[in-house]
Amino acid sequence: MNCGILLAGGKGKRMNSQIPKQYLSLRGYPVLYYSLKAFEESDIDEIIIVASKDYMDYIKNDIVLKYEFKKVKAYALSGKERMDSVKNGLLEVENCEYVLIHDGARPMVSPKLINDCLKEVKKYKAIVTGTPLKDTIRWIDDKDFGGATLDRSRLRNIQTPQGFLFEEIKAAHLKLQENRAQNEDITDDAMVLERFLGRKSVIIMGDYKNIKITTAEDLIIAGAFLDEKEKNNS
Repeated sequence: MNCGILLAGGKGKRMNSQIPKQYLSLRGYPVLYYSLKAFEESDIDEIIIVASKDYMDYIKNDIVLKYEFKKVKAYALSGKERMDSVKNGLLEVENCEYVLIHDGARPMVSPKLINDCLKEVKKYKAIVTGTPLKDTIRWIDDKDFGGATLDRSRLRNIQTPQGFLFEEIKAAHLKLQENRAQNEDITDDAMVLERFLGRKSVIIMGDYKNIKITTAEDLIIAGAFLDEKEKNNS
């Protein structure tokens, strides 16, 4: 069996909104609705949602039950940091061989991308999605002067979903909890796995539309993508 963990506990400080970004309205639906819908329509067997206590009833009643998402089997409370939330989600999982971990604030993820992740994680055991960079990237010094230009052909914008053998990523996260003070630089699950179990992740092609809602501009962009999708389907 495979499962998907959707992280919906973020506070969205950069959005400057009292409502967390994953619950903001996007073309009439909460942002979280779209990633849930994609996972529901994919080959994922079960979904676990990680969210704050304040929004748990809202998710259960106004999203999952209202829109009849049948694959949601468990809920977990979010933690202080993202890594705490992932760990809490993993502890709610039973009988899972492969797990995909996804940011609920990435509404444009598609069932196809999710299925691609499932296919590739079974082959490589650890995968992350990413896209080639389009812009020139430069180092800057502490006075904002430009330094070396990086070779963008060797760089990727890392996204979610990220996929792993369930028992491996769970073990890695439990080890992280024992060594948090020395590992504050960790930003995603692939880093957790590599640092504590030594397994590197293969980067597979993501989707340029699979943006993370972080600022108000991102909502506008996601809305445009949805309008385009509706137009193409009409």
